[in-house]
Amino acid sequence: MATLLSAVCFSAFAQEGQKKDYGYQVSDFMSAPKVGGYIIGSYKYTDQEGAHGGPGFNCRLIRLYVDGSIFNDFKYRIQFQANGTPHVKDFYIEWAKYKEFSVKVGQFKRAFTFENPMNPWDVGVGDFSLLVQKMAGMGDRLGEANMGGRDQGIQVQGDLIPMANDQYRLIHYQLGLYNGQGINLADANKAKDIIGTIQLQPVKGLYVGAFGWKGDWVNGSGATLKRERISAGIKYDVNNWTFRAEYATAIGGEKEQSGAADALYVTAGIPVTDWFKVYAKWDEFRAHANPESSHDMYSACMNFRLHKNLNFQVEFRHHDNKTLAAPQYNDLWLMTYIRF
Repeated sequence: MATLLSAVCFSAFAQEGQKKDYGYQVSDFMSAPKVGGYIIGSYKYTDQEGAHGGPGFNCRLIRLYVDGSIFNDFKYRIQFQANGTPHVKDFYIEWAKYKEFSVKVGQFKRAFTFENPMNPWDVGVGDFSLLVQKMAGMGDRLGEANMGGRDQGIQVQGDLIPMANDQYRLIHYQLGLYNGQGINLADANKAKDIIGTIQLQPVKGLYVGAFGWKGDWVNGSGATLKRERISAGIKYDVNNWTFRAEYATAIGGEKEQSGAADALYVTAGIPVTDWFKVYAKWDEFRAHANPESSHDMYSACMNFRLHKNLNFQVEFRHHDNKTLAAPQYNDLWLMTYIRF
């Protein structure tokens, strides 16, 4: 709330500065802050044994953000989550003068997997994949709470080698140093997590990438759990056609030999009209990297994007979770997305 009030005060100050001749204007070195947000509401039904039909109507997300630039070369962003327990999701400043090399400091998405950095609006189905949820920090396989795929740290990134007439970049890279404990938390040891990616774009809109993560996490009992993860994938998004596929494997826990897991997902999005798009997804997570520990999920999702700021989703999911006594069950999700 304080940030929003500051934004309003800044806007008033900027207008006053334009009325008087001080020899310069605030807009000469700082953009007017952009204030926005989005709301995602849902209805969820399940026939899973013991789930009593699911949560029913619910508010999944209410997010508010402020972003802008200073001296044209420094970008900043602050994002809040208002539902549940209100908290800060993102806060960072990024020196972005050059496409080839930029530096970001603060709290932001971990540079692991193609899907993790995506906005929930753009995932195409009702939630992120099991791979991202279990291995990128959205409810980690080792027990870390949902950190929204984020951590605190410093990251360098850039896009190299312009190609063809439209100058799209052949290589994208990111390399970050993070606390390892997630959002809004101080570091719990002297160690830092190292996460990075290298991605190739041989033709415009088609990315092939590899990701690596080496670090650890200190749980609530004070135990240090190893996190070593690698992922590889492909992403294509051109003219509203979408395809993503990623595989990841992880070693972690107090005993390395018993701490292996892996995950895989494949997503395809087919535009039917300008406002109607259908997605299909296969999603698998294996807690112990073997068939007996697998959770497979098959999804079909219809997106009705009636406006760039208004989207409705209807998603059907079939689960085969071999870790449960009754592994087969189904979900029905209805989602409403509003952006302002």
